[in-house]
Parts: sequence; structure tokens; C-alpha cells
Amino acid sequence: MKHRTAKFSIGQVVKHRIYPFRGVIFDVDPVFSNTEEWWQSIPEDRRPAKDQPFYHLYAENAESEYVAYVSEQNLVLDTSGEPVRHPEVDEVFVRDGEGAYKARQGHAN
Repeated sequence: MKHRTAKFSIGQVVKHRIYPFRGVIFDVDPVFSNTEEWWQSIPEDRRPAKDQPFYHLYAENAESEYVAYVSEQNLVLDTSGEPVRHPEVDEVFVRDGEGAYKARQGHAN
């Protein structure tokens, strides 16, 4: 598999292209690094290629907060400027005056 440079970085707020959720990136895999079972559970017509970066997000939707694992092809930058309410965000990141998330000391990824 050919590795690509990640388009997004840790601390950026992104949203899913199709599904109504958004989140803060807290880790990046250069290529797919989850289980085959997880990958197969995605409907075939929406299943992403494995040879692209995959992102771990502290995610939220209208109902809940959770951790998501999302392919780069399914993410876009969230430009809303709204804070992410996931409870782990404040443990790992500090939000600066411009709305960007920076890793807290001791939480470098």
C-alpha cells in the first residue's frame, strides 16, 4: 500500500461529508488500522479504500458524544468555530482564543 500525507492534523475540527457528526482529531493512522470485521460492516457502496489516512475523533452528533474512526475521504474541515462538547476534549486539548485545539502538556500525540 502506498502511504499518503495526512490532509488533516491533530487538534483540527472536522465533520463527516455524509453523516451529521463532527469532532476533534486526536490521532491519525497513515492507512487503515482497524479490524477487518469493522471494515466489512460498512456497506460496500460506502466502504472507503484502506490506503488512505484514517482519523480518530472525539466526535459528537445531536444526541451523544463518542469516539469515531473515519477515512480521510469522508472528512471536511469544520469552519463553524463552535467548540466540540465531547468530555475528553478538555482533558487532552486547550482551545486557544481563535478556536483552535492544541494538545495539553503531557498529552502530545
